[in-house]
Amino acid sequence: MEDKIAKIKEGTVEVIDENELKEILAKDKPIAYTGYEPSGKIHLGHAITIMKLKQLESLGFKIKILLADYHAFLNGKGTVEEIAETAEYNKKCFKALGLIENTEYILGSEFQTKGEYTNNVYQLATLTTLKRARRSMDMVSREDENPKVASTIYPLMQTADMAALECDIALGGLEQRKIQMLAREGLPKLGLKAPVCIHTPLLHGLDGDDKMSSSKGNFIAVDDSEEDIKTKIKQSYCPKGEIEGNPLIEIAEHFVYPFEDKLIIERPEKFGGNLELSKEELLKIYSEGNLHPMDLKNAITNYMIEFLRPVRKYMNK
Repeated sequence: MEDKIAKIKEGTVEVIDENELKEILAKDKPIAYTGYEPSGKIHLGHAITIMKLKQLESLGFKIKILLADYHAFLNGKGTVEEIAETAEYNKKCFKALGLIENTEYILGSEFQTKGEYTNNVYQLATLTTLKRARRSMDMVSREDENPKVASTIYPLMQTADMAALECDIALGGLEQRKIQMLAREGLPKLGLKAPVCIHTPLLHGLDGDDKMSSSKGNFIAVDDSEEDIKTKIKQSYCPKGEIEGNPLIEIAEHFVYPFEDKLIIERPEKFGGNLELSKEELLKIYSEGNLHPMDLKNAITNYMIEFLRPVRKYMNK
């Protein structure tokens, strides 16, 4: 049990709460859920949660992925037809990343107009202040000086999703925290069980922005071509000697070192020759200014091209 919990906590920001997680792990086929708006390219920010879902699957969880088409519509991410097309593309990306065998893909529109679901949304609306609903969307919705009513319905629906999908664990990036805390408070008031919430870190955008986002174009898509990966990383923000907020360091932490003991840095002999660095060694040498940003960029480029090769192959079937 303790080993499973330690494994689940790896690479996460927080688990709320650990005692409840122990109860869930004692169940037969518990359910872990994540919802994704079909709103654009699937990128490395999404891949962090996908990798955690794969880990939960390996620990015996059934995985449910909500393709949140109504949520995307409420958040101004396109027409119903455009969102439906994007949902199919997103689903293929998730399968390409390995979520095939024990994963159920569910469109929000398949259940979000049913009586019990809408009743829960209405009840939540009577329990949630307008201020709380709007604050919960701070990191999820686009900035808008004149926000629509839709932005306050969104978190209530996401809370109702967790009950409708009967999930034991709700997994999401840190931008989902306020909505998930709303669910943990609101669902018990309706006599429904709130899920354990697991939050994964947000990746900085390649431009140094606080969040990698398909709408901002500062991402590496999981199905990007080799040339696109090279170009994007070459142009990315990577300040010399700085660790915090450095997207290339974060990519190394989340995509290299969970799978490899060393990152290979290829350099000409006149610049010191090749290096094979552990995570601790990379952080030390880079923070001291003893590794040039372009050497780090080249190493991450080479690694990510190979890491995402199976995805490109699957997507090109």
